[in-house]
Amino acid sequence: MEMLKSFGRRSFLKVASLATAVTATSAFASTEKVLRDATQEEIKNPFPGSKLIKTICSHCSVGCGVIAEVYNGVWVRQEVAQDHPISHGGHCCKGADMIDKIRATNRLQYPIEKVAGKWNRISWDDAMSKVTDKLLALREKYGPDSVQFLGSAKVSNEQAYYIRKFAAMFGTNNIDHQARI
Repeated sequence: MEMLKSFGRRSFLKVASLATAVTATSAFASTEKVLRDATQEEIKNPFPGSKLIKTICSHCSVGCGVIAEVYNGVWVRQEVAQDHPISHGGHCCKGADMIDKIRATNRLQYPIEKVAGKWNRISWDDAMSKVTDKLLALREKYGPDSVQFLGSAKVSNEQAYYIRKFAAMFGTNNIDHQARI
């Protein structure tokens, strides 16, 4: 107890500074080995036969570039597209997490319909027929201006042209872009 009484504020700060310096330098001392081990692990597990596919992040409307590594039809890793004109080799935290969204177990991968309070899987043809029938019924009952079509920053120039032409064929001029929502 006598020793603690003689241990003043100045002594405490000296010891605390010394402990901080030792901790910081010891953390850097093993970094090279950790990086070397991580690099070796990457080389040992390269997913042989995988394909690198350039794609666009689907989270927002910016259109940042992603390089997806696909192995046996499964997205296994991703990298930032360094040469992409929009993202210039960068990601936001949502884009960096895109692989987890793609591989999520709760991601909708096929059309479903709620019947009597229960979700049932239906075929793509059935889904398209139901949507078509509903759109035609709305146009017939309320007129073509009862429907609005939305474009997307994710589609190409040609796809935007098709969306606009589809709206015109439907008989409406009600079209907007999702970035304005």
